Amino acid sequence: MQEAEEVVREIKANGGNAAAIQANVTNEEDVFRFVQEAERVSGLRVSILVNNATGPQPELSMEDLNWEDYEDQLNFFVKAPFFLMKACLSSMKEQKKGSVINIGSEVVQLGNGHFSNYVTAKSAMLGMTRSWASEFGEYGIRVNLLNPGFIPVERHAGVSGEAIDQYRMSIPLKRMGLPEDAANTVAYLASEESSFITGQSISVNGGHTYGI
Repeated sequence: MQEAEEVVREIKANGGNAAAIQANVTNEEDVFRFVQEAERVSGLRVSILVNNATGPQPELSMEDLNWEDYEDQLNFFVKAPFFLMKACLSSMKEQKKGSVINIGSEVVQLGNGHFSNYVTAKSAMLGMTRSWASEFGEYGIRVNLLNPGFIPVERHAGVSGEAIDQYRMSIPLKRMGLPEDAANTVAYLASEESSFITGQSISVNGGHTYGI
């Protein structure tokens, strides 16, 4: 929660408005409470949803995997977005507008070995995105999938410089992505500038893969 409060302070210092609200996004009751609290604190009806929650992402061989390892990933990449969509849907329908941005991954196209639990759960987000886009389009609700490449942040501190350099050289733009690269695309998809875009899978990875 301390890190979230620091982000809130930074946003406010730059003229924005923000609040930190803690919730377990894999618990349905907690999710509905979270959305209600967000609307109460902001004084606004929710119209933008970014599904970006995640947990540990162990790389395991099939011999070492069990079904719980798959469920762990599905909880964050299917169950949590499902609960959040359910909690936000009535507000979006009443307003006749909404933008949902699901955060996927380039691994769906790469099919990384020893990572099938994560790859499978992220793959499910593609079908979920397109089905929701079809179902909610008549209400003015857009749903898109953003697929970042490997963008080193704090939790990648254990990744070697050699591995990062090897990945960077495989990217046509020959540089690693920055959090801002993904954030700028999210901001675009959340804005009215993308009002005619829905059901799309957009790769933000310097050309490492191509959209599906």
